Amino acid sequence: MSVDAELSDFIRRMPKVELHVHLEGAIRAPTLLQLAKRRSVELPAGDVAGIERWLEFRDFDHFLEVYLTISRCLRDPEDFQLITAAFLEEQARQNIRHTEAHFTISTHIANGVNAGEVAEALAETVLDGERNLGVRLRWIPDIVRNVDPSRADQTLEWALSHRDHFVAAIGLSGKESHAAAPFREHFEVAKAEGLHRAVHAGEQSGPATVWEALELCGAERIGHGIRAVDDPDLVDELRRRRIPLEVNPTSNVCLGLVASLAEHPIRVIREEGLSFSINSDDPALFHTSLTRELELVAGELALNRREVASLSTAALDQAFLTPGERDTLAGEFAAWFEKDGLSPDSPSG
Repeated sequence: MSVDAELSDFIRRMPKVELHVHLEGAIRAPTLLQLAKRRSVELPAGDVAGIERWLEFRDFDHFLEVYLTISRCLRDPEDFQLITAAFLEEQARQNIRHTEAHFTISTHIANGVNAGEVAEALAETVLDGERNLGVRLRWIPDIVRNVDPSRADQTLEWALSHRDHFVAAIGLSGKESHAAAPFREHFEVAKAEGLHRAVHAGEQSGPATVWEALELCGAERIGHGIRAVDDPDLVDELRRRRIPLEVNPTSNVCLGLVASLAEHPIRVIREEGLSFSINSDDPALFHTSLTRELELVAGELALNRREVASLSTAALDQAFLTPGERDTLAGEFAAWFEKDGLSPDSPSG
């Protein structure tokens, strides 16, 4: 079910928060072509239309091909500034006021980049986005389950060394067939050092990976988590502890994890009273955006303006913000919605 023009316009205009998006998966075709030319990397196509076809997700192996090719195009600090500036411009276009983006620094270290220089370049670009575009960006460097565990050490070290470079949390991503147990100590150290924890789980595998994320990683948010609904005890635990799920509907459909949006467990997640946010995951690979995801969910669940606004304020509530940052943004959001005739309460937490 599609939304009408009035609701679509409201979704486009309203202030938003995105909590689950991957920087490397948000690089659009024009930017990728620019990078490839700069670094003499051969791509499967030489124009925007061809690259967009190549970026259409087919399976996980294709995802790895795209991801590794993109990573080879990122060599110097200015490359990371280019993709981050383009990303911030897109977030500003959608009026996404605060974003928390996953970023796999260990892959780039393995490719030979200077990690400190990258941190400085990213911080400079984030500051420019705040000053010139009015949008905020914070980083979640990801440990990857299915690569050499020594890279987890690199990720944690980078995150701790550059907390003042807008690092908000540490993450865990990769193939869920690989256990989280080897990284328990990394997350314990991160927690002790004051970093938040956001863990991919319950996407490719069942509820057991969500339990792992909670018990071994001290997860404060679950990336995806859609399989949690298969375990009533887990649903109760997530609801009791108010652990939010970062839901990415189009991503789940494109990956074949659910057959269609109509069969997506977002309806069950909402009916069970779980905290959740709506996100785009890898928008360039799935040809989507946060705005588009909100339209799809609003149509599928037959939401009205107040309910859609509540999704936005719920995501703000779930963000890894300082109390001062949260109060400032909450005031701005409230003023915007009040001006539009709404004062939303969050149905999802």
